[in-house]
Amino acid sequence: MSTLESATATRSGKGHRDENFPVASHLIHPRHRGAILAFYNFVRAGDDVADHAELSPERKIALLDSLADSLTGAGPSDPEAEPLKRELAARGLPPRHALELLDAFRMDARKSRYADWDELIHYCRYSAMPVGRFVLDVHSEDPARVYGASDAICAALQVINHLQDCGKDYAALDRVYLPQDCLDRHGATVAMLGEAKAPPQLRAVIRDLAQRCLDLLDEGAVLPDLIDDLRLSLEIAAIHRLAVVLSRGLLERDPLSEKVHHGKAAFALTALGGVAATLARRPFRGRTIRAAAQGIRS
Repeated sequence: MSTLESATATRSGKGHRDENFPVASHLIHPRHRGAILAFYNFVRAGDDVADHAELSPERKIALLDSLADSLTGAGPSDPEAEPLKRELAARGLPPRHALELLDAFRMDARKSRYADWDELIHYCRYSAMPVGRFVLDVHSEDPARVYGASDAICAALQVINHLQDCGKDYAALDRVYLPQDCLDRHGATVAMLGEAKAPPQLRAVIRDLAQRCLDLLDEGAVLPDLIDDLRLSLEIAAIHRLAVVLSRGLLERDPLSEKVHHGKAAFALTALGGVAATLARRPFRGRTIRAAAQGIRS
């Protein structure tokens, strides 16, 4: 096992432009993008620790603890934490959402199987929901009004990513996010994730979970209309539309043998569809349309 000395040494090179969904696109007002990108980069550092194939679980947790201590000031400075620490201080925001993400990565270090849907959603409470909550807090949105719908969308995004990457997660990390009771219900096994093409039983599991994602997205569909900040509303609408299309794709396609990701053109067109639908329901200015088009292209 590796004894890498810092989170920086574990970085994968993956950045916000490599994600399946927009991260602080130019739809977001420039005054907020720095804070969101600082949050993303901190979380990406923690995720890279958790996914590092050469680190023991104990070493992963030690590095994650060091990131947390740096962010809260309980330990030495870390270059992966300092930008977010500055943004939080400037805005008077607590570090709790970032620390909850680190809790999820500690789970990843210790846990590789999930018994049922509720257990998976508990994981999403720490691995996904804090992301949406942080973005909402940065925009000073009302938690009581928006957290519930945001949580549903974020959980769906997380499970969609699990489904898209289920074969790779199993092969590279022996990590399986498909709930065991769902596998059992359809007569599927974990070993099927190692096949070149998903057998019918595993396809049934993926369809079942993709439908659950669509149910979550239906629950969260109201969120863009609850958001006071128009630009954030458009960003969320774009993400929501992309997620719906991906979930529907997973009802039909096999992530082990087929591409279930958006190409660049489809990504832009799908996202713009979500933006246009939201603009049709809300007052806007011409500059917002131009910003939306530029934001989706960026």
